Amino acid sequence: MRINLTELFSVDGKEKSYKVNIEMDSFQAFGDTCEVISKEPVTLHIQNVGSGKLLMEGKTFITLSIPCSRCLEPVDVPVELEISQELDIRQAGEEDTENMEEQPYVDGYYLDVDQLIGNELLLNLPMKVLCKDDCRGICNQCGINLNQGTCSCERGSPDPRMSIIQDIFQQFKEV
Repeated sequence: MRINLTELFSVDGKEKSYKVNIEMDSFQAFGDTCEVISKEPVTLHIQNVGSGKLLMEGKTFITLSIPCSRCLEPVDVPVELEISQELDIRQAGEEDTENMEEQPYVDGYYLDVDQLIGNELLLNLPMKVLCKDDCRGICNQCGINLNQGTCSCERGSPDPRMSIIQDIFQQFKEV
């Protein structure tokens, strides 16, 4: 959803509130596509503070389905977003062009709400998502989910420097 900000630039001090639905159904994070399970409309309050600058405040609540970092099972992660930013729409020089590149959700006098929410999600998602604190993950040899069962794979990974000693032990076992 895009919001036209043109009318807010006409008068310093002018302000307007918006309630905008989020259109995104998935989100790219952790090198994977995460499904949006639930989303509330974004409430935005935008105020012209003069000199081509807008003060934007808002909030929303989104729940994403993100794979567990250990076992890859989907985990519903609720995220409450509180937005507080200053937008500078002036396009007088190179310095302002660089600022606009830092705000990819602003295109001319239009605000792309889904892109804004995407940027805020990137900043607010947890570094590691776990299905439970004691998640055992998956076996690195056979790939079984260790939370659901066990496997007969050897757990230890031998030190390659000890391979000669391992060979000696193997010879004694054969005798």
